[in-house]
Amino acid sequence: MAPVFDPFRLASVSLDVLAAGRAGPGALAARQRTRLARMREAAVRASRFYREHLAGIGPEVPLAELPPVTRQALMARFDDWVTDPQLRLADLKAFTADPDAFGQAYLGRYVVWESSGTSHQPGIFVQDAATMAVYDAPEALRRSAPLSTQRWSDPLYLSERLAFVGVLGGHFASHVSIERLRQLNPWMRHNFRSFSILQPVAELVEALNSYAPTVIATYPTVAVLLADEARRGALRFRPRELWTGGETLGPAVRRRIEQVLGGTVRNSYGASEFLTLGWECGHGHMHLNADWLILEPIDEHGYAVPPGQPSCSALLTHLANTVQPLIRYDLGDQVTVFDAPCACGSSMPVIQVQGRRDDPVVMAGPGGRSVTLLPMALTTVIEEQAGVYDFQLRQVDARTLALRLPGDDEAAAAAMARCRAALHAFATAQGVQGLRLLEESGQPVRRGRSGKACRVIAGSH
Repeated sequence: MAPVFDPFRLASVSLDVLAAGRAGPGALAARQRTRLARMREAAVRASRFYREHLAGIGPEVPLAELPPVTRQALMARFDDWVTDPQLRLADLKAFTADPDAFGQAYLGRYVVWESSGTSHQPGIFVQDAATMAVYDAPEALRRSAPLSTQRWSDPLYLSERLAFVGVLGGHFASHVSIERLRQLNPWMRHNFRSFSILQPVAELVEALNSYAPTVIATYPTVAVLLADEARRGALRFRPRELWTGGETLGPAVRRRIEQVLGGTVRNSYGASEFLTLGWECGHGHMHLNADWLILEPIDEHGYAVPPGQPSCSALLTHLANTVQPLIRYDLGDQVTVFDAPCACGSSMPVIQVQGRRDDPVVMAGPGGRSVTLLPMALTTVIEEQAGVYDFQLRQVDARTLALRLPGDDEAAAAAMARCRAALHAFATAQGVQGLRLLEESGQPVRRGRSGKACRVIAGSH
C-alpha cells in the first residue's frame, strides 16, 4: 500500500513556507485569518461536536472569545468530532492495536498515530495527505540550522547513517513518521534504522556501535545516557548530528551532550496534535510555525499571557487538519512567546517551551554498578503493558520505587497488579537487582499548574 503523500500539495505548501519565512507580520496575520476562517467553516459544517460546541457563535466572533476544548472532551465524542463518518474510534483502536498494521495507510488515505503523554488521556490522531504536507514542508525547509557545506552537497543524507532511538512497537507519531519516510524514500531503508529504548542499555549501546550512525534522532534524556556511555568508553562512535525532541532540552544538558559526543544538537518542538510545532534556527532560538497554527499562551484562569511571560498552558488552533479539527485545544504545554525578531531573519515568532520533564532513574545493578532507567521507557512500560495512564513513579532509593495511582477500588487494585508485574519484568531485564515497589493506591497524582503531571521523579528531587 502506498504511503499517504500528495506531491503537488507538498510542492504548493513548500513554496508558501519559503515565502512566509521572510514575510512581514501583516502577511503572516493574513495567512492565519484565511486559514482560520476555512478551519472554522469546515469544523462547523462537518463536525457534530464543533457544530454544538460553537452553536450560536458567528464567524465574526474573534478566536480568543471561543470556548476552549480538552483532549478528554474530544476523545469522549471522537465519532462526532472527526469530519469523515468512516472514521470510528472503535475501528481506529483496533487498527493501532494491530502490530501488522504498522506503517499502513488507514482506509488507504490516512496516517494514524496514538498518544498518551502526560495528560493521562490516550488519544488517536488522524492526518490526510494535505495535513502531512503541512508537516513535511516545514520539517524539510525550516527544522535544521543553515546548511553546512556537507549538507549542500548531500541534502538527502545519502551518505549518512541515521538512527532513531526511541519507543518502538506502537503506532506512535515519531515511529510512524519514520516508517512513512522510509516508504517514501526507498534508499533510506538501508541507512535509516530504529532502535528501542526498552532493551537493556548494554544491548542498545552494542547495537548502535555495530551500526555507528552519523545522525541520531532521540529524546534529550536518551542523548544524555549515550553521552554517559561514551564518557566511560562503552559507546565507541561519535555522531555528527543529534536531533532531539519530545522532552525539555536545557542549556546545561545541551552542553553536556555536545561536549561529550561532539556532534551538533538540533532541537525541535512537536506534539501528536501537530507534529512540527516549532524548530530551532542557527541562532539557537525555537521558532513557531505560526503560518499553519495559532498558539495562545494562557494563565491558570484561561486568560491571555503577554509576550515574554511564561504561561500555565497553551491553546492550539490547527490551521491545516480539517479531518480532525483542533480549535483552541488545551495543549498543556508551558510556553513563553516573544515579540522581538530573531537575528536569523525569520518572521516566525520565537518561543521557549517547558515540555516533558520526567527524570532518568539511576538504580542499583549487579557488581556495584548503576543501571539507568529512562523515563520514556518507564512510562511506555506502564502505559503499553499495564494499560495505566494516570500515575506517578517516584524513586525512594537505589532499589526502591513508589508507584502512585489515584483509585482505590477493585479496578485500581488490578491496575496496580499489572503495573507491578510490568515494572518488575522491565527492571529485571535492565539489570536492576531486587527492585522494591511501594504501592500508593488511592493517592492523588500531583500535577503542575497546567494539569500535566511529572510522571517519573528521580530520588534527588
